[in-house]
Amino acid sequence: MEDQPLDVMTPRSDESSIGTRKCTGPETGIEKNLAEVLADVMCVEWVSVDSHFFDDLGANSLVMAHFCARVRKHADLPSASMKDIYRHPTIRSLATGLANAAPVEPSAPVPTAVVAPARTAGYAVCGILQFLLFLGYSFLAGLVADRGYAWVSAGSGVIDVYLRSFVFGGVGFVALCTFPVAAKWLLIGRCKPGEFPVWGLTYLRFWTVKVLIHANPMIFFVGNPLYVLYLRALGARIGNGVTILSRNVPACPDLLTVGAGTVIRKDSFFLCYRAHAGRIQTGRVTLGRDVFIGEKTVLDIDVSMGDGAQLGHTSTLYSGQAVPGGQRWHGSPAQPTRHDYLRVEPAECGTLRRFGFGLITVLQLLFLYVPLTVGGAYMLVTLVPALHDRLGPGTGGLTSPDLYVDALVLSLLLFFGFVVVGMAVMFTVPRLLNLVVEPDKVYPLYGLHYSVHRAIGRMTNIKFFTWLFGDSSYIVHYLRGIGYDLSQVEQTGSNFGTEVQHETPFLCSVGSGTMVADGLSVINADYSSTSFRVSRASIGSYNFLGNNIAYPSGARTGENCLLATKVMVPLEGEVREGVGLLGSPCFEIPRSVERDSRFDRLRTGDELRRSLAAKNRYNIRSMSFFLLVRWLHFFVLTTFGLANAELYGSYGHVTIAAFLVFSLGFTAVYFVLVERGIAAFRWLQPQVCSIYEPYFWWHERLWKVPDTYLNIFNGTPFKNVIWRMLGVRIGSRVFDDGCYMTERTLTTVGNDCTLNAGSKIQCHSQEDGTFKSDRSTLDAGCTVGVGAHVHYGVTMGAGAVLAADSFLMKGEEVPPHARWGGNPAAEMRDAPHQPEALARKG
Repeated sequence: MEDQPLDVMTPRSDESSIGTRKCTGPETGIEKNLAEVLADVMCVEWVSVDSHFFDDLGANSLVMAHFCARVRKHADLPSASMKDIYRHPTIRSLATGLANAAPVEPSAPVPTAVVAPARTAGYAVCGILQFLLFLGYSFLAGLVADRGYAWVSAGSGVIDVYLRSFVFGGVGFVALCTFPVAAKWLLIGRCKPGEFPVWGLTYLRFWTVKVLIHANPMIFFVGNPLYVLYLRALGARIGNGVTILSRNVPACPDLLTVGAGTVIRKDSFFLCYRAHAGRIQTGRVTLGRDVFIGEKTVLDIDVSMGDGAQLGHTSTLYSGQAVPGGQRWHGSPAQPTRHDYLRVEPAECGTLRRFGFGLITVLQLLFLYVPLTVGGAYMLVTLVPALHDRLGPGTGGLTSPDLYVDALVLSLLLFFGFVVVGMAVMFTVPRLLNLVVEPDKVYPLYGLHYSVHRAIGRMTNIKFFTWLFGDSSYIVHYLRGIGYDLSQVEQTGSNFGTEVQHETPFLCSVGSGTMVADGLSVINADYSSTSFRVSRASIGSYNFLGNNIAYPSGARTGENCLLATKVMVPLEGEVREGVGLLGSPCFEIPRSVERDSRFDRLRTGDELRRSLAAKNRYNIRSMSFFLLVRWLHFFVLTTFGLANAELYGSYGHVTIAAFLVFSLGFTAVYFVLVERGIAAFRWLQPQVCSIYEPYFWWHERLWKVPDTYLNIFNGTPFKNVIWRMLGVRIGSRVFDDGCYMTERTLTTVGNDCTLNAGSKIQCHSQEDGTFKSDRSTLDAGCTVGVGAHVHYGVTMGAGAVLAADSFLMKGEEVPPHARWGGNPAAEMRDAPHQPEALARKG
């Protein structure tokens, strides 16, 4: 694993065709200055003003991002963005394009003066109180479980146990659902537009309610009319016939207004709050009647959409934006479009149908699922000697060898039984269910076909298996097994990442030679407020798809396309082939550049066969290792659980609470040690290498370390402690509401930064067969918006702000106190929108 120096990312003069073209000198002062800056960035003596940045000079997007940053530092030159670079790919055309652009005022600085850094004492006290609240909740859960188990176990016979399980489970489920609602009204009351600092008592109440709302079992009823009733109970104003498919629950539901007949697709954010410069800002989200919200969208605070308005997939409404009634918008930030995103005809789906579907769901839950869960747990304890014997006296405690033998046998059966049975079920049951749902046929919501369709989606989107097989050749066989059409697969060893989801796997087609990074969501089902339809989504051959892409059926892309990270896949216009697409809305960029072809020799012939065989062997070892890692984690928890069972007779519910607390703490420390152990407690270094080099295979192992436990610590000081343990260079009092960092030891986050829910700092990129990584740095006081994506090699100056759902491309340098936004992100020159509550104060 030889470290690659950073300068390998910058082209050298002998690696481009600079010397093969006739030099065309500059004719204007701006051309001369731009040419000098580019020559300095590329470490050459001169560049021709008519040479194409990518085709002739051999530059790449990272080099050109550095060029844009240098240009912005010259007061005598107009500011250039990456979108300008792709639209005007020569010095001459860029100079003309920038000169013809309308003059604009410099962007306003971020108003950070009103926000003082949090006190360290308040930060620490908030963390202590959050931990005490968790202890109290665990104690209460243990008490309820203790009383319930004692009452159910007092039953005689199967019928009596079933009836007791039905009563206790039903009452317990209702209590779990209503407790967050009651807590919300008691602790907060009705939410109003406002602002308050993080880490204070107001924030503590806000965080408590937010956690309880997200932990509510009603989250499993997303897509069901019962979920709408839950949001109404929390204070949301929601009309009749609304369909919500997103699991991102609004934390301030009183500020959410949704008109009748509206559809909100999955993975959409409409939180009604955001974190900004160390403060929580709450604001309204108002949607009229018959509104359509596409997949992977973000609605910031203080936004509205009129009746019949549409917002396409991979789009954003920034704070203060309003979509007039009947208009269709898309993009980040959103802008008008003529495309109709509501592509399925309505069907008969009245109030009676919705009521019946909800009623059947409740009856199934209360009479089947809850009694089976509660009674099954009791029967498991009764019938399994390893559990039953532990509840008796004199079993020897932690020193007894029988404890560890029982834990070993039980954990092996449960863990590997889940793996084997789970795969058997996924490969068979969904195929039988799929016979019920016909492609391209419109069905009404909340009926048999809708239930079957959602059951197929739930069973085939289990993340454990994509985590296990992803980033290896074996993901292809797994996806084929669950129903993907992968034509004649050309194995690359990295055909798919570890995060792939779909509506139905039986209508997903991927062409030969295509490679997909993490975060692909195949949208092969269309919804209205009354109907749905499944249809085939086809990805062409020899494509490369970057991270976090929503790919819909009917996409206008063909063969040999590069779909960049967070791109909005086009649904109109001619079919794109042989090009790259970037941004939202998307525009064309080069499919590849000279620098990205340096490892092509490893992707063909004997070199490929040898390298792929070696990678497959390495991946097999990685998969086996991580199965062992996850089983060992389960074994330790099983051992501790059995040991607690021995103490149950003496301490009762205290042992249950202790198990919950231990499980959380042990899980965090265990997987931190696994990840740092794989890295040998060393820091990653910037790299440029082929995916067929051993370094990349080793790097993939770091991505496979389970880290979903991090979400439990969102919004607490403990998240920062874990990031430090994982190697992130993170400052004091950072507010992390749900950010994800892929390469921890390449990431630096300064004091008092604010990281919003769904944001991501990704210090790497994979394009076809080339892997690149570099450091990213956020200076003190930066804010990263909801769903924003920060790429590698990025620097954000102190107090800088990246707006919601933005994509900050590799190599960008954001000046201190600047406001950037969009996809791709660029400087935002308009005055920032003042939230409603702050405007009233002013």
